[in-house]
Amino acid sequence: MTARLLAVSLAAFCLLLASAKAQEEGGPGDIQTYCMSDIKRLCKGVEPGGGRIIACLKAHKKEMTVGCAQALQKLKAKR
Repeated sequence: MTARLLAVSLAAFCLLLASAKAQEEGGPGDIQTYCMSDIKRLCKGVEPGGGRIIACLKAHKKEMTVGCAQALQKLKAKR
């Protein structure tokens, strides 16, 4: 029982650590998290793939939310 609890706790800790690391680094996950409402609002009908969603968001940069703009800046800084 104790070994099982320890294994579950260790697995949960690893998942939390991986999630925190992904959020710290920024990336496509941030775009999905912070830009989904902007994508639905500003890029309705734009087919995903080939950078079309990012291009649409950049075309509407004055209309997007602050969180989405920051996620795009993080992505740009990584490249």
